[in-house]
Amino acid sequence: MQTRLADFIKNSPQGKNADAILRSCVHCGFCLATCPTYQLLGDELDSPRGRIYLMKQMLEGQPVTQKTQLHLDRCLTCRACETTCPSGVRYAELVDISRDLIEKQVDRPAGKKGLRYLLRKILPNPLLFKPLIKIGQLFRPLLPHSLKKSVPSKLNNAVREWPAPRHKRKMMVLDGCVQPTLSPNINPAAARVLDALDISLIKSAQAGCCGAIAFHLNAQEEGMKAMRRNIDAWWPFIEHNEIEAIAMTASGCGVTVKDYGHILRHDPVYAEKAARISAMTKDISEILVNEQAKLEQLLCKPRVSSDPVKLAFHSPCTLQHGQQIRGQAEQILQTAGFALTIVPDAHLCCGSAGTYSILQPELSQQLLKNKVTALESDGPQQIVTANIGCLMHLQDGTALPVRHWVEVLEEHLHRASV
Repeated sequence: MQTRLADFIKNSPQGKNADAILRSCVHCGFCLATCPTYQLLGDELDSPRGRIYLMKQMLEGQPVTQKTQLHLDRCLTCRACETTCPSGVRYAELVDISRDLIEKQVDRPAGKKGLRYLLRKILPNPLLFKPLIKIGQLFRPLLPHSLKKSVPSKLNNAVREWPAPRHKRKMMVLDGCVQPTLSPNINPAAARVLDALDISLIKSAQAGCCGAIAFHLNAQEEGMKAMRRNIDAWWPFIEHNEIEAIAMTASGCGVTVKDYGHILRHDPVYAEKAARISAMTKDISEILVNEQAKLEQLLCKPRVSSDPVKLAFHSPCTLQHGQQIRGQAEQILQTAGFALTIVPDAHLCCGSAGTYSILQPELSQQLLKNKVTALESDGPQQIVTANIGCLMHLQDGTALPVRHWVEVLEEHLHRASV
């Protein structure tokens, strides 16, 4: 694609990056077939190719309107188009650059601007988020339908013990912002699985939100501030070689932390540290696959039941498209003796997409309905996933239990050991 970027952007790092991404697009249209919003709306401006045209016009200095902003807001940033693209277009990065620019040029209505501000301030802050969730649950029957959907009716607060660090091998884990409130047993479950593999999982109290919420809500400096805070929290452990990896149990956080090195590449203080941290970051499935031999020894004990439990695995977009990890969690679950169901259109987003379910509720609910239909189609007993946002969103649309896959694995290991 030929480009003629406007003077205000062309010589900046953002402009040079955007120019390279635009030039890599060859208009082939393969992305249309895998774009969830295009499938729902049938409007090419709500497809990656259409949005690329809109972003190109803006970057070339043409007027930007609320219509352009709307089409970019509707993008889930699921990155299914990147998986499909034969030219390797870094679409999500281009969207982040363009959304940041549009936010400075097109004013939002006060209500929408206020909602986005509250999401940035409340979700990443457990001291605010946890009590507000409890208040929301108390008054849930009185809430408007649109807001009620965002407040879980019940929480799983049965937290099992976190093993004390006792092994030579240690890994760091990010608690995250909403996961400790909404599903506090996920990280302890991961810690118990790793403990059985002679790996201690530890955490830093100074680490917090990965920065994705603010960064993708066009408050990029705020997001990068959170990233730098996490780097500062983890660096002493890395500097003294106390940990061998940073484990992620939420794929949404994992895809972001793996991108720290790229996002902060121009930061003279943090660029090198960020690159090192990104290289050390692994999804929990990657870690367990690397420990496959030990894991199989633990799993080779007699099965608790001769009839395998049927699970439908929902692979989050941040796992299969963002991190390009496919089949690893599924392989581990099958090794453990679970039967995995067939899920049609498994590449499509469930509609959670960070704050998307709150900011674009109608599209999000349509995607949720389609995803639940696909997940339930082969008669599973449970649905499992790898990201807290997907977990809570899916639970809102089904009567089946929805859990993190590592919790199910940990329970299986526990039963096999007693």
